[in-house]
Amino acid sequence: MSGAKFPSLQLTVDRGVAGVRIDHPPMNLLDADLLGQLDQLGRSLEADKRVRVIVFRSADPDFFIAHGDVNGILRLPEEVPPAPAGLPWVHQVLERYRSMSKVTIAQIEGFARGGGSEFCLACDMRFAALGRAVFGQPEVGLGIIPGAGGTARLARLVGRARAAEIILSGADFPAADAERYGWINRALPAEELGPFVDHLACRIAGFPAQAIAQAKAVINAASIDTVSALLGEQIAFDQCLADPERRRRMARFLELGCQTRAGEPSLGDDLERLA
Repeated sequence: MSGAKFPSLQLTVDRGVAGVRIDHPPMNLLDADLLGQLDQLGRSLEADKRVRVIVFRSADPDFFIAHGDVNGILRLPEEVPPAPAGLPWVHQVLERYRSMSKVTIAQIEGFARGGGSEFCLACDMRFAALGRAVFGQPEVGLGIIPGAGGTARLARLVGRARAAEIILSGADFPAADAERYGWINRALPAEELGPFVDHLACRIAGFPAQAIAQAKAVINAASIDTVSALLGEQIAFDQCLADPERRRRMARFLELGCQTRAGEPSLGDDLERLA
């Protein structure tokens, strides 16, 4: 697992814990390149018998994963494709982190909107820094819906009404609100977050691998069929791509500089300017 294989993912393995630091300038956009590396990394770690827990952090203090690359989404074809027979690639990449036998933990400091939030949702646990972490699902304001598991996973965590508020408003939610809603496990002071996650990861990694894998398997089995929910989400997402308003709003989003380091902090408020 060399650094050359995952140039945007700094990987360490120690005492059963794989630490992954995301470093994908300018702001950790979830683009095809980063997704491809996360795909390769997931396959490698899934097969690595040394690893029992995976912890994701960001090398950028302002962004965990900003969101999906709007430039890439804007280039998607407008024609509605046939309903997929199996999970599309993006869903396969993120679903692997939910379904693999390793425990996956996201430590969030900075923005995690859209695809960034959805990556966190695919992890088993999420812990965030008070006063620093911000979550959001802004897709509806851009003329689409969350398309990487946001609808399928968020409603199960926070309930229907709160998922509707999050997704339909496109608003930003600080870590304290995300914790209160059940979006994340805990919101902690920034100086306490890293030590807490390190202790938890090492504690879990010290338990038998077979017991960890079986416990995670039955926890996953207790939830409603995730794959079917993801397929339904994909069909709805594909239908949104045919709406010309989607292209207009995304082009305006980029024109206003929303997908820049300077524009990202006010993204939640700027959605109203796209009309």
